[in-house]
Amino acid sequence: MCVRYLVLLVWFPGVLHAASAAENCSAPILNGGYLVPEQEVYSHETMLSYGCEKGLKPAAEGWWGTSTCQDGTWSPQPECIDKKACMPITIPNAKYTVNKNGWYAETDSITITCDQGYGARGNTARCMNGAWTPELVCERSRGSCDEPPKIPHAVIISQGYQRVFAQGTEVQYECEDGFEMRGENKKTCRNAKWNGQPTCTEKSGPHPGGSSGHPEPGDSNIKPAIVPPHNCGAAPVVKDGVVHVGLTSLTYQCVRHYKLVGPEQVMCYNNGEWSERPTCKADFCFVNTALYPELIPTGSYFLSDGAGKRLKCVRDPEWYTDHFIDFECNDGRLTRTPKCCHRLASYTIGC
Repeated sequence: MCVRYLVLLVWFPGVLHAASAAENCSAPILNGGYLVPEQEVYSHETMLSYGCEKGLKPAAEGWWGTSTCQDGTWSPQPECIDKKACMPITIPNAKYTVNKNGWYAETDSITITCDQGYGARGNTARCMNGAWTPELVCERSRGSCDEPPKIPHAVIISQGYQRVFAQGTEVQYECEDGFEMRGENKKTCRNAKWNGQPTCTEKSGPHPGGSSGHPEPGDSNIKPAIVPPHNCGAAPVVKDGVVHVGLTSLTYQCVRHYKLVGPEQVMCYNNGEWSERPTCKADFCFVNTALYPELIPTGSYFLSDGAGKRLKCVRDPEWYTDHFIDFECNDGRLTRTPKCCHRLASYTIGC
């Protein structure tokens, strides 16, 4: 008698993804250094420490470095660099372009740009013997101003929100409907003070929409007046956004990794309708290694805007070293090097 068995293989994508997300790591290749603990395979989320031989140092702050196994990949990748190289520095109220490999060779330099309202005490530093010289500082500029004062029944239309404004900055105000500007419509930052006296006063004569506050027949071209937000009921919900209810308007901000598209402020009109509402656009990227046959499948990775990720390629027998693809996320768009490259070649144009 022949007995046959029917075996059903059921594919659960979520289960397979969870399994791949917990992939172990092979021991990282560390030229000029040693690993602690030293073993051939490390389990997911294992953290190891590493040190470097004389004349070298870890590509991290301090005399030893650490790395964690994340889904089959070491983050950050252990690396020993020349002792005279420099790591990036944090300079409050300043920006500069960070080297792609995360560190700088001796004699490399950085040039900073200070935020508005701040001035640089020197704007270029050079890496010399493992340290940056001279020290770079962005100091609040003399004569700069704090945020401009609030004018009743008005909003600022020429500037986004800032904590500090450079001397000479002009901000323009606009009155809400039913009010008109008296004097200049702007204030100017001079010697740490805001000069100018714009004032919004109630217009004389009948208000738009007659005494009832509602448009009368034949008044279809009259723009509705702005009234306090509570007259329009509950604040509109913006997905991935948060709202602050003010006296005359709603102010929206997006949660982390999302950016605002559209007006920051939303007004309530006396006809019970809200003005145009913003949306929150995703400002991040995902890399799914399963979509790239040339990559070792290690799951999916989240990249915030401006961040990068180096992922290892499937080993080719003709390669002497590991090859990688570098990914970058810019304005929600994912870019990558066009092919698998070894560590040094991946920094060259066209690889």
